[in-house]
Amino acid sequence: MRIREIPWYNRPGIRLKRKGAQSLSDAELLAIVLGRGDKTENAIDMSNRVLGCYNFNKLSDLSICELEKVLKNNVKALKIQAMFEIFRRTNRLKKNGFKTKISTAEDVYRYFVDELEVKNKEYFYALFLDTKNRILKEELISVGILDASLIHPREVFNPAIKASAHAVILVHNHPSGDCEPSSEDKEVTKNLVNVGGILGINVLDHVIIGKNNFMSMSEKGVM
Repeated sequence: MRIREIPWYNRPGIRLKRKGAQSLSDAELLAIVLGRGDKTENAIDMSNRVLGCYNFNKLSDLSICELEKVLKNNVKALKIQAMFEIFRRTNRLKKNGFKTKISTAEDVYRYFVDELEVKNKEYFYALFLDTKNRILKEELISVGILDASLIHPREVFNPAIKASAHAVILVHNHPSGDCEPSSEDKEVTKNLVNVGGILGINVLDHVIIGKNNFMSMSEKGVM
């Protein structure tokens, strides 16, 4: 059955306008994003097939190539990946901002999880805080395997000084999902804590983000 063969009052777009997005099923919402199906299935059937293999959480982790195989269409794959990226950016804007206060390692995790949980490389950030532990700025320091020889203290503390930061929190992800700190993680942290002590900028924590979990090196007692 084609979408236009569905009674007009039951079509997803009409029900969305009349009753709101909450009245639609997951498949109907996805069908609206996809726009239309193909010669073999309509958008709702396609959405049901896709969601039968992957829920939204799993779907958001798929690469463009994987989405193309599932959807059998490049444009639809691009739409889905763009949709999830909009979600991540919207969540960050809602949850975070210039005056967001960091009280716990979990706050750091929630700040970065949407950005880092889906990365397949290690991203190393520095989070700069004021005297009340409010976020002044975040700085991407490096991308790739974390190596003490590649993380020079000036890359962390030059922007920290420019931001007039009182303290710094280090953050990076483990694409493997395992949050246990490596020897390189510990060495990088030790070097930066020592330099921060000399400069009078306290390194409060190093938070490692994995899949649906995180680890605070400060709470763990390894820094």
